[in-house]
Amino acid sequence: MPGSYYQSFGKITIGKGTYIAQNVGIITANHDLHNLDLQAEAKDVTIGERCWIGMNSIILPGTTLGPHTVVGAGSVVTKSFEEGNCIIAGNPAKIIRNLQ
Repeated sequence: MPGSYYQSFGKITIGKGTYIAQNVGIITANHDLHNLDLQAEAKDVTIGERCWIGMNSIILPGTTLGPHTVVGAGSVVTKSFEEGNCIIAGNPAKIIRNLQ
């Protein structure tokens, strides 16, 4: 995707049928908070099948999105939503609606 950023020091897994909009960041590692010259330990990111990641969203290290998770535009995903079948949005992202 144009403008998207996939930083894969750890593993990024994206399920079948998932849509990722422009300017999405998927990040598996960050700076070490005690020494910014170093990188913290990488943590994998897993995105399930049939997800939709809205424009300008950021998926942070160690998160898992279950199947059929919709991430609202501009959201920052700081924790996992492993059960899926939901709409999450905000900073930090939280469930705003469950899907059947």
